[in-house]
Amino acid sequence: MKRSYFKLLTILTVMTLFLGTITSCSDDDDARVNITVNEGPSGDIGGDFTGNGGNGSRTINWTNNLATADYNADITATVSGIFQIVVADANGTIVLDKTLNGKTEPDSIDGVTRAGEPGNWTVTITLTSFNGDGSYSLSAGD
Repeated sequence: MKRSYFKLLTILTVMTLFLGTITSCSDDDDARVNITVNEGPSGDIGGDFTGNGGNGSRTINWTNNLATADYNADITATVSGIFQIVVADANGTIVLDKTLNGKTEPDSIDGVTRAGEPGNWTVTITLTSFNGDGSYSLSAGD
Protein backbone atom coordinates (compact mmCIF):
# COMPACT_ATOMS: atom_id res chain seq x y z
CA MET A 1 0.00 0.00 0.00
CA LYS A 2 2.80 2.41 0.88
CA ARG A 3 4.58 1.66 -2.37
CA SER A 4 1.61 2.61 -4.62
CA TYR A 5 1.13 5.82 -2.59
CA PHE A 6 4.81 6.67 -3.20
CA LYS A 7 4.45 6.01 -6.96
CA LEU A 8 1.34 8.18 -7.16
CA LEU A 9 3.06 10.99 -5.24
CA THR A 10 6.13 10.72 -7.51
CA ILE A 11 4.03 10.81 -10.67
CA LEU A 12 2.03 13.84 -9.47
CA THR A 13 5.23 15.68 -8.51
CA VAL A 14 6.84 15.02 -11.91
CA MET A 15 3.67 16.12 -13.75
CA THR A 16 3.44 19.31 -11.68
CA LEU A 17 7.07 20.18 -12.39
CA PHE A 18 6.62 19.40 -16.09
CA LEU A 19 3.48 21.52 -16.42
CA GLY A 20 5.08 24.34 -14.45
CA THR A 21 8.07 24.33 -16.78
CA ILE A 22 5.93 24.37 -19.93
CA THR A 23 3.62 27.16 -18.77
CA SER A 24 6.43 29.36 -17.45
CA CYS A 25 8.42 29.31 -20.70
CA SER A 26 7.50 32.06 -23.10
CA ASP A 27 9.43 33.95 -25.76
CA ASP A 28 7.98 37.29 -24.70
CA ASP A 29 8.59 37.10 -20.95
CA ASP A 30 11.26 39.78 -21.33
CA ALA A 31 9.41 41.91 -23.89
CA ARG A 32 8.94 45.32 -22.35
CA VAL A 33 8.35 48.96 -23.16
CA ASN A 34 9.27 52.10 -21.26
CA ILE A 35 7.62 55.49 -21.77
CA THR A 36 9.07 58.51 -19.95
CA VAL A 37 7.49 61.91 -19.34
CA ASN A 38 9.38 65.17 -18.88
CA GLU A 39 7.76 68.54 -18.24
CA GLY A 40 9.39 71.67 -19.59
CA PRO A 41 9.53 75.04 -17.87
CA SER A 42 6.60 76.45 -19.86
CA GLY A 43 4.27 73.49 -19.31
CA ASP A 44 5.41 71.59 -22.40
CA ILE A 45 5.66 67.82 -22.10
CA GLY A 46 7.74 65.29 -23.91
CA GLY A 47 9.74 62.19 -23.38
CA ASP A 48 11.36 59.13 -24.78
CA PHE A 49 10.13 55.60 -25.33
CA THR A 50 11.90 52.31 -25.83
CA GLY A 51 10.87 48.72 -26.29
CA ASN A 52 12.20 45.29 -27.03
CA GLY A 53 9.11 43.81 -28.63
CA GLY A 54 6.63 44.54 -25.85
CA ASN A 55 3.26 46.24 -25.56
CA GLY A 56 2.28 49.04 -23.23
CA SER A 57 0.70 52.42 -22.85
CA ARG A 58 0.90 55.47 -20.65
CA THR A 59 -1.71 58.18 -20.13
CA ILE A 60 -0.54 61.63 -19.14
CA ASN A 61 -2.69 64.44 -17.76
CA TRP A 62 -1.56 67.74 -19.26
CA THR A 63 -2.86 71.25 -18.68
CA ASN A 64 -3.21 73.09 -21.97
CA ASN A 65 -4.64 76.59 -21.58
CA LEU A 66 -4.95 77.05 -25.35
CA ALA A 67 -7.29 75.45 -27.89
CA THR A 68 -4.58 73.60 -29.86
CA ALA A 69 -1.23 71.93 -29.26
CA ASP A 70 1.88 71.55 -31.38
CA TYR A 71 3.07 67.92 -31.52
CA ASN A 72 6.13 66.07 -32.69
CA ALA A 73 7.14 62.41 -32.54
CA ASP A 74 9.77 60.29 -34.22
CA ILE A 75 11.01 56.71 -34.15
CA THR A 76 14.36 55.32 -35.25
CA ALA A 77 14.45 54.01 -38.80
CA THR A 78 15.10 50.40 -37.73
CA VAL A 79 12.17 50.21 -35.32
CA SER A 80 9.56 47.50 -35.64
CA GLY A 81 6.10 47.71 -34.15
CA ILE A 82 3.63 50.55 -33.73
CA PHE A 83 3.73 53.89 -31.90
CA GLN A 84 0.40 55.68 -31.38
CA ILE A 85 -0.38 59.02 -29.77
CA VAL A 86 -3.95 60.02 -28.92
CA VAL A 87 -4.73 63.45 -27.45
CA ALA A 88 -8.11 64.37 -25.99
CA ASP A 89 -9.17 67.87 -24.94
CA ALA A 90 -10.77 68.92 -21.64
CA ASN A 91 -14.18 67.65 -22.86
CA GLY A 92 -12.72 64.24 -23.82
CA THR A 93 -12.95 64.98 -27.56
CA ILE A 94 -10.07 63.44 -29.52
CA VAL A 95 -8.08 66.22 -31.20
CA LEU A 96 -5.18 64.04 -32.38
CA ASP A 97 -4.83 60.35 -33.25
CA LYS A 98 -1.61 59.55 -35.11
CA THR A 99 0.33 56.33 -35.64
CA LEU A 100 3.85 55.53 -36.79
CA ASN A 101 4.58 52.04 -38.12
CA GLY A 102 8.10 50.70 -37.75
CA LYS A 103 10.21 50.00 -40.85
CA THR A 104 7.96 52.21 -43.02
CA GLU A 105 8.02 55.88 -43.93
CA PRO A 106 7.30 58.32 -42.48
CA ASP A 107 9.25 57.76 -39.29
CA SER A 108 8.20 61.11 -37.80
CA ILE A 109 5.10 63.23 -37.41
CA ASP A 110 4.55 66.86 -36.49
CA GLY A 111 1.88 69.48 -36.73
CA VAL A 112 -0.95 71.08 -34.81
CA THR A 113 -3.90 69.28 -33.22
CA ARG A 114 -7.47 70.13 -34.12
CA ALA A 115 -8.97 72.86 -31.94
CA GLY A 116 -10.38 71.67 -28.64
CA GLU A 117 -11.49 72.85 -25.23
CA PRO A 118 -8.64 74.31 -23.12
CA GLY A 119 -8.02 72.79 -19.71
CA ASN A 120 -6.95 69.33 -18.56
CA TRP A 121 -6.04 67.32 -21.66
CA THR A 122 -5.05 63.65 -21.74
CA VAL A 123 -2.26 62.24 -23.85
CA THR A 124 -2.07 58.48 -24.36
CA ILE A 125 1.06 56.91 -25.81
CA THR A 126 0.64 53.27 -26.89
CA LEU A 127 3.39 50.94 -28.10
CA THR A 128 2.49 47.65 -29.76
CA SER A 129 5.11 44.95 -30.42
CA PHE A 130 7.53 47.85 -30.26
CA ASN A 131 11.24 47.17 -30.73
CA GLY A 132 13.41 50.30 -30.83
CA ASP A 133 13.23 53.84 -29.51
CA GLY A 134 11.80 57.25 -30.20
CA SER A 135 10.66 60.51 -28.67
CA TYR A 136 7.60 62.76 -28.54
CA SER A 137 6.73 66.31 -27.46
CA LEU A 138 3.66 68.50 -27.03
CA SER A 139 3.43 72.22 -26.40
CA ALA A 140 0.51 74.63 -26.16
CA GLY A 141 -0.50 75.82 -29.62
CA ASP A 142 -1.20 79.30 -30.88
